[in-house]
Amino acid sequence: MLHLGLGSFHRAHQAVYQQALHDAGDMRWVLAGGNIRADMAETMAALQASGGAYTLETVSPALERRYQRITAIRHIVPHDAALSGLIAVGADPATRIVSYTVTEAGYYLDAANKLDLDFPDLAADLEAARAGRPHPYTPTIYGALTAILRARRAAGAGPLTLLNCDNLRHNGDRSRGGLLQFIELAGDTELRAWVQANTTSPNAMVDRITPRPTAEVRARVLAATGTDDPAALMGESFIQWVIEDRFAAGRPAWETVGVQMVDSVDAYEEAKIRLLNAPHSGIAWAGTLVGTTYIHEGTQNPVIRRMAHDYVTDDVIPVLSPSPIALAAYRDVVLDRFGNPAIADTNQRVAMDGFSKIPGFIAPTFHERLARNESIASVAMLPALFLAYLQRWHRGQIPYAYQDQAMDPAVAHAICASADPVAALCDCVPLWGRLAGDARLVGALRDAAARVERFVQDHKA
Repeated sequence: MLHLGLGSFHRAHQAVYQQALHDAGDMRWVLAGGNIRADMAETMAALQASGGAYTLETVSPALERRYQRITAIRHIVPHDAALSGLIAVGADPATRIVSYTVTEAGYYLDAANKLDLDFPDLAADLEAARAGRPHPYTPTIYGALTAILRARRAAGAGPLTLLNCDNLRHNGDRSRGGLLQFIELAGDTELRAWVQANTTSPNAMVDRITPRPTAEVRARVLAATGTDDPAALMGESFIQWVIEDRFAAGRPAWETVGVQMVDSVDAYEEAKIRLLNAPHSGIAWAGTLVGTTYIHEGTQNPVIRRMAHDYVTDDVIPVLSPSPIALAAYRDVVLDRFGNPAIADTNQRVAMDGFSKIPGFIAPTFHERLARNESIASVAMLPALFLAYLQRWHRGQIPYAYQDQAMDPAVAHAICASADPVAALCDCVPLWGRLAGDARLVGALRDAAARVERFVQDHKA
């Protein structure tokens, strides 16, 4: 199994499940991994030096810490501009799964699931694919996969499963659609037909809060284990992985180590995206507005916690019911996880990518509530918090760098500089689709924006 993107999440999640198989004596599958961009240089150097091994610290809401040595990643693929190492591993017949962790914005899909070629790195990668090579500076997931799949087809290496390990809704279906569009735009009709016949793309849901590693994590690992590990990382004790069982060339026996193999991931995916991902971002935006640094600080603020609780209880649970998941219990577990002070997850990390999170995580609840002629007062608090946050960014008052791959800064500044920022935000079609400009949306956000303003003023006092 080759994984693209050896960031903290993969190493605290998929690699942990693979480690559990190895610990149980099942060594039939091993991991290889590398990055499609030249980033994480220090971590990658540390992983190469250790043969892929590293230490994971997990911590529970009760502040119980556990340390585990992970050795499931057996091959670290060094980065090179031509992606030759990744292509070689991906084209090896022994490789049966290529998985990847990508941010929502990294798929470059618009509201209609069409590739948005206005993004310069995607356009550059497409031109490189047309020329038969990966782009040497800003490869996208599509460019990397196209290069791997071309080499695999040429080598006659056989079928392959393409497996998302990220938060994109319907991630297998949508990323596959984006990939097939990319290949078609690159003019490679034979590869497109081969991909359709020889690959599968299961939808999957992943969950484990994994903050960016810090020097403090490394110090705790050293104190607890005696190992000075530059690649050490930390995550919460909770972990979940749900996958549709559609694999083209076999898979590890993940069901024996806690992975839920299902026919459809939809109910699990929706619960996670709406009950976890959406309020997570809302708490980050709210916390930033009142001057906190960490997610647990915002969650422990009773007003912010109530906003998150009411959003889920009032507007999400009704539209997701009935569900195979005990949604109210799941809500409470999520809020307890967010309040874990040991995680020290930052607002900066969670607040990012609002321009992809609103259409992906939040807008569907608006659409469904309004289709049922039901109130959107509680869910309206999330985009209202984002607008207040965006206005701070517009004025240069966010105390950290805000990252948003899907945001056009000119459009964002124009929304904030408008005489009516609420209406301007509601008019933004990429955020709202057919709901853009709807009077019910505008009215609800106007009321919510007033509540947010009172909340911020109260905390100033």
